[in-house]
Amino acid sequence: MGEEEDPQKIKKIAAAAYDYDNDPRWAEYWSNILIPPHLSSRSDVVDHYKRKFYQRYIDPDFVVEAMASSSSSQSARPTPSSSSIPDNHLRQRSSGSTDRTSGSSTTAPNPTSLRWDRHTVHFSVNAWVFVVAVLAIIPLVPKNLSNRAYRLSLIGTACSSVYSLYSLYGKPRAWNLQALQVWFQSVIATKDFIYFIYSLTFVTSHLYLKFALIPILCLALEHVAKFLRRNFSRSSLYRKYLEEPCVWVESNTATLSILSSQAEIGVGFVLILSMFSWQRNIIQTFMYWQVLKLMYHAPVTAGYHQSAWAKIGRTINPLVHRYAPFLNTPISAVQRWWFR
Repeated sequence: MGEEEDPQKIKKIAAAAYDYDNDPRWAEYWSNILIPPHLSSRSDVVDHYKRKFYQRYIDPDFVVEAMASSSSSQSARPTPSSSSIPDNHLRQRSSGSTDRTSGSSTTAPNPTSLRWDRHTVHFSVNAWVFVVAVLAIIPLVPKNLSNRAYRLSLIGTACSSVYSLYSLYGKPRAWNLQALQVWFQSVIATKDFIYFIYSLTFVTSHLYLKFALIPILCLALEHVAKFLRRNFSRSSLYRKYLEEPCVWVESNTATLSILSSQAEIGVGFVLILSMFSWQRNIIQTFMYWQVLKLMYHAPVTAGYHQSAWAKIGRTINPLVHRYAPFLNTPISAVQRWWFR
């Protein structure tokens, strides 16, 4: 018996020591786990799903034990106050494929009021952001209305991100430097925090870059499609008009992320070009490139941004070496700052 347990014990140690934070697949995997907020912050729940991730992507032979119920005297149906919850009640949506038939679509069974309220509010804000962002980029809309819709979509994204951060991570344990630093380090690499800073960078500027709304539209569209598919899959109106586009969005989240990353990088170069016009804003340009640097290193966005930058490097570097070798020194200095 001991010989059979030894390999699993070693695998368990290896799973615990694995560097999940630097694996972008873990961030995407964890973002697709649908559990109530009061459970997502518990270390035992996070560790359990880290082991499941390790089993799925690193070592298929690793055995993951099911989570134990809080007590044998409790009912088989978990309540919001349960200190633990069985594995089969922690729902996970696979990001690899989606079911196109409405009969087999899964819906959340009797979600708690807190979770329902949070997701409903988040959906409402993102639906509103999507509508005003579309209004902002339509060419035939009057300029004043278009500019106002542009700002409202950015403000809505910032509010949605702050609400999501508060719902998932709460507030700092204390209002001192150490507690704020710990809380800040836990949220700085999340997509909600990144797009909060992204929105603030443009909403405070007098420069209207409608191109910057592409990532906002993609993000809002993804949130709206997930909510509709999860909560309205049995509705005849949804099945008739919305099922196909929602299934397409959930099946092409990687495509939307690639489009967003390319648009975000493009906006950075547009801001550099704007430095040569009367609309230049040095502070905004510097802040935005800090956001781009964060996107390059944060696990939730790193894969897409690193791929886009690699393609740019393969195109630009040969031209620089051949026609403008004097740019090698400043480019090397920028790269040292970028990778620092």
